[in-house]
Amino acid sequence: MTRLIAARLVQVAITLAILSFAMFLLIGLMPGDPIDLAIAGDPRLTAEDAARLRALHGLDQPLLARYLAWAAALLRGEFGFSRLFAQPVAAIIGPALLSTLALLGAALLVAAAIGLALGMLAAARPRAAPLVDAIAILGQSAPTFWLGILLIILFAVTLGWLPAGGTSEAGGLDALRFLPLPVATLAIANLAAYARHSAAALSHTLREPWVTAARARGNGEARLMLRHAFPNAAVPILQVAALDAGALVGGALITETLFARPGMGKLIYDAVMGNDTNLALIALLLVALVTMLATLAADLAQRALDPRLRDS
Repeated sequence: MTRLIAARLVQVAITLAILSFAMFLLIGLMPGDPIDLAIAGDPRLTAEDAARLRALHGLDQPLLARYLAWAAALLRGEFGFSRLFAQPVAAIIGPALLSTLALLGAALLVAAAIGLALGMLAAARPRAAPLVDAIAILGQSAPTFWLGILLIILFAVTLGWLPAGGTSEAGGLDALRFLPLPVATLAIANLAAYARHSAAALSHTLREPWVTAARARGNGEARLMLRHAFPNAAVPILQVAALDAGALVGGALITETLFARPGMGKLIYDAVMGNDTNLALIALLLVALVTMLATLAADLAQRALDPRLRDS
């Protein structure tokens, strides 16, 4: 297991290095730079002033040299400064990452709980399987932004039960009022995979001979489902969670932007729109790192539950 973790961490590091270069290249090839924005905002700056500023920030160097200097500083733990927010990048990303992780955790729990409940219903009551499939298809086919807009119109505008977006300045329990709509949007969009795969895995497990023997010994259906079938069906469900990690993180970025929730999604959007290259690069890399670590955690959980996977 230790060797597997080490190998996967090396893969994560290589992937991050390739991603960082690709993103730096793409952002570097975009027209305009912070100096152009400064000139547009202050017409008193001359061409000589612009040249000095570009030399000061290294923007007159070739793109590869700029990338190597940026990567070396990043490896030393120097995340730089955000031009858009006029603060160190580390001070901005920390709260945003915690907010996104809170949203992801809540949405994952809701999606997994509802999806597994629907999967158990479809496995225990085959007549309910078409209804579960219909719910899963509706949830999977609805675009996240469209679903979020519908929830805002219904619960914030029409009924007035919940705030349409943002967050509480008071913090504490008052901040919980701002969670239901983004959590529901993200959970509904991701529960379909849990419902369909858990239904398939549990249906297959319930047909196994040892489950039939347990039923013949007088075990009730609830005990068969929770004590016998579910633990053995957990491995494919965790595999779905691993494959769904990227979609969950991507959905969180869209949801945060839609609900103006201060997290990594809104931060990346603001950084890209404000041409804050350094903040955008580090935020995107951090999102990629969280996605890969979530996939690794789900993979390790599968191997812990299924001894047959430990040597593979």
